[in-house]
Amino acid sequence: MQPNKEKLIELAHYKMPFGKYKGDYLIDIPEYYYTWFKQKGFPEGKLGFMMQQMHEIKINGLEELIYTIKKQFSK
Repeated sequence: MQPNKEKLIELAHYKMPFGKYKGDYLIDIPEYYYTWFKQKGFPEGKLGFMMQQMHEIKINGLEELIYTIKKQFSK
């Protein structure tokens, strides 16, 4: 499966809209936060999908990929 470039760029620049990490980029939120959501249930919709993706990126040690995308494709 080929990653969608636009989706990765959007993920790299997406900010948390609520809670303790409101305003932080999803990539900057610690892995334990995503693990907690995985156990309790991710939010519905786009945010939940992006949080699931970020959880997978973090547990697989791919954060540097997102930081690189964020830097190369600044908004």
